[in-house]
Amino acid sequence: MSTSNINAITTDTERIIRPYLRLSGLEPLVVRPETNFINIGERTNVTGSKKFARLIREGQYEEALSVARQQVENGAQILDVNMDDALLDGQASMTTFLNLLAAEPDISKIPVMIDSSKFSIIEAGLKCLQGKCVVNSISLKEGEAKFIEHAIICKAFGAAVVVMAFDENGQADTLEKRVAFCHRAYKILTEQVGFDPQDIIFDPNIFAIATGIEEHNNYAVEFIEATRRIKQLMPLTKISGGVSNISFSFRGNDLVREAMHSVFLYHAIKAGMDMGIVNAGMLQIYDDIQPELRELCEDAILNRRSDATDRLIAYAETVKAKGKVIEKDERWRQGTVQERLSHALVNGITDYIEADTEEARQLYNRPLEVIEGPLMDGMNVVGDLFGSGKMFLPQVVKSARVMKKSVAVLTPFIEEEKRLNVATNGGEIKSAGKILLATVKGDVHDIGKNIVGVVLGCNGYEIIDLGVMVPAEKILQTAREEKVDIIGLSGLITPSLDEMVHVARELKRQNFNVPLLIGGATTSRTHTAVKIAPEYVHGVVHVLDASRSVTVTGSLLNMALKRNFLTEVQSEYVKLNDAFKNKKQVKQYLPFAEAQKNKMTIDWNTFTPVRPKFTGVRKFEHYPLEEIVPYIDWQPFFISWELHGKFPQILSDDIVGKEATKLYADARDLLDKVVKEKWLQANAVVGFWPANAVAPDTIAVTPEQPEISPVRLESIRQQIKKAPGQPNMSLSDFIAPIESGKQDYIGGFAVTAGIGIERWIQQFKEEHDDYNSIMLKALADRLAEAFTELMHERVRKEFWGYATEEHLSNEQLIGEAYSGIRPAPGYPACPEHTEKYKLFDLLNATNNTGITLTESLAMYPAASVSGWYFANPASKYFGIGKIEKDQVEDYAKRKGWTVEEAEKWLRPVLEYDM
Repeated sequence: MSTSNINAITTDTERIIRPYLRLSGLEPLVVRPETNFINIGERTNVTGSKKFARLIREGQYEEALSVARQQVENGAQILDVNMDDALLDGQASMTTFLNLLAAEPDISKIPVMIDSSKFSIIEAGLKCLQGKCVVNSISLKEGEAKFIEHAIICKAFGAAVVVMAFDENGQADTLEKRVAFCHRAYKILTEQVGFDPQDIIFDPNIFAIATGIEEHNNYAVEFIEATRRIKQLMPLTKISGGVSNISFSFRGNDLVREAMHSVFLYHAIKAGMDMGIVNAGMLQIYDDIQPELRELCEDAILNRRSDATDRLIAYAETVKAKGKVIEKDERWRQGTVQERLSHALVNGITDYIEADTEEARQLYNRPLEVIEGPLMDGMNVVGDLFGSGKMFLPQVVKSARVMKKSVAVLTPFIEEEKRLNVATNGGEIKSAGKILLATVKGDVHDIGKNIVGVVLGCNGYEIIDLGVMVPAEKILQTAREEKVDIIGLSGLITPSLDEMVHVARELKRQNFNVPLLIGGATTSRTHTAVKIAPEYVHGVVHVLDASRSVTVTGSLLNMALKRNFLTEVQSEYVKLNDAFKNKKQVKQYLPFAEAQKNKMTIDWNTFTPVRPKFTGVRKFEHYPLEEIVPYIDWQPFFISWELHGKFPQILSDDIVGKEATKLYADARDLLDKVVKEKWLQANAVVGFWPANAVAPDTIAVTPEQPEISPVRLESIRQQIKKAPGQPNMSLSDFIAPIESGKQDYIGGFAVTAGIGIERWIQQFKEEHDDYNSIMLKALADRLAEAFTELMHERVRKEFWGYATEEHLSNEQLIGEAYSGIRPAPGYPACPEHTEKYKLFDLLNATNNTGITLTESLAMYPAASVSGWYFANPASKYFGIGKIEKDQVEDYAKRKGWTVEEAEKWLRPVLEYDM
């Protein structure tokens, strides 16, 4: 190769390789002039995140990685990791965490900023990282020799460095000092150590403003101006800082703090600030800040008015973190710490709970005494108010959140006491009793169970919640190992009833003697009395709802009350059992053959079925949540919180209106966040196929796609004797019979709004926030039902197109004023669940939506709905009611089952059995 060619390549390379700051994790991060502001995630910092600090202290590194993952998902481009805590071995913690982080490609794809005031910890971190990281920080505070030594080590590892504006005399706290300190460090790094200017990041010190001290008022202005001058003097360097410092005097008021951060960054970035340590998920868009608040923040940050601090403080006193203007009554803060804890618990206030708990801990000899003293006193008040009807369920759940956050503060000290062997009582919190709760095998629904757990927890019971789809073996094993006092079973779908019977039999077989509580939507006193109680003699009690659970549990665990209570329950159940077995058939039933003849009459000669716009299936992924929200029916939402009444009238109800309004406001706030930040993914699939009734209760579905096999849908018929002229209906009546010569069609659907919910439920669990956990599940259920309503409307007007001119309000949709129906397997018109297998096969529902079926035919995620579409204008919703054995035998024959198998799945509608 000629010299001229070499020179040409060299010249070309020099032109291409620009002097940019280049960092990397598994993926490169090149900071070009056009690069936007870089967010440095702040939550993986033991000094800035109580949750992260707790997880690291407890050695829960795997769980701590979820904090890092959340920062990445929220938009952090660099991850700040800090292990500076007096109770930690900083070097070991940094090494362990970074080594684990390296194995998580979705986290380690971004560069890491090793953050520590101890260089030994920084050096330990440098040995763990791949790619090019950032060291935060080095400075001149220990003199030039130490500064150069640290800089050489960082350069040897290929790291960029953050240089703090310190020197031997202290921090730079004026404009002139900021610029001078940074320029001195720059000259040493570039001229003596050989650092590339683009690998130097200056932190000119962001200090808190609006503190009430006049000298602090110009700190933000000076930082912004220092940034401008540093970039003019040393143009290839970068500027960073800890953004949250600016708003430290407003800690506890997230609304004001987030606004201050956004306003500060707006001006600092224009001056040349390149990056900052900030919670990426907690920044407001500058233009979206409420104008009054934005102006107040501008006044304070730019020091435009002498009274800017006072005006911003006055505004902050009138707002919640959620942004609603209120008059806050803070007089309760003047009470004793015991009074403040009680007030916070009763009113569900978490704002000060960490500080108040710590204050209480200092007053008591042992941290456990704080729980057994003021916290339990406060929860006793909550329990009394709830039991007397003066508090409602949403308030109780908020109280539980306060309690859990307080206990979380105390737990590390209690654990430390255990380790030092100085705790009496084994260091254990005295509880009113230990209760195991579980949703039985095959069932995924747990909102009701979770509410019961919260309510019982508020009354001093220790709750062991095994979650959903829990097999009998695990329930019994855990009950034995944990020595529980009560077992509580929950279920929503009908197959769960059989599983509860199985658990009761296993309790008997394995010689348990703890009481068994039964609850859930499909359970009843009669079923409990007839089917479950006879299998287990040590107390089986049906609990109607969460409000009854406290009374029942208290009676079972009070030795003075237990015998009489169980005697009364057993006596009641014996009567229910006898009444069930000896009841006379009040309703008359038609022989099944006659019921089939008394079908709904439709004049098929004058009716022409509408062919759908397409046949086969069509899927919809990531459906916009904002389009689903307007279809929400809010009434069931309030029912899930045990607040009953029509919506929106419930908001002005004399008894529950005030709490219903608060609950609704909280729900809308969380819903807004779910939609805006895309917490949940909504998927759907709809399908249409040619179909005809080929027998009195059988529909033949014959897909036009050769890859989909034909199926026969078997339906059940009403068998109760009706008044003259009233038909005994079956879903097959709404499809044209084969002999009519008319080609009819049937549709199917499966929708979910629950994809991705687990991550947020886990986060709320880690934050001890049952209130928002239950709220999110309830909202996901509402979104799934709303999505179902939306898709059905599109089916009627677009995809099937049999009602193209329909114009209905949301109230009319909720009132089912539309033409056609969408019955779901497991519900009154088709109570037998196994037809759901055929529906899912036709739709390829699992692949198309992510919904799976459990062995008991429950759908997972729980916030899912599936069913059939019938278009005939004569179709209507109905309930099967009870049926007799001759229909069961016929159904078993059509399905290819034994009669016993049919009875298992048809149990909800059997006249002769439960």
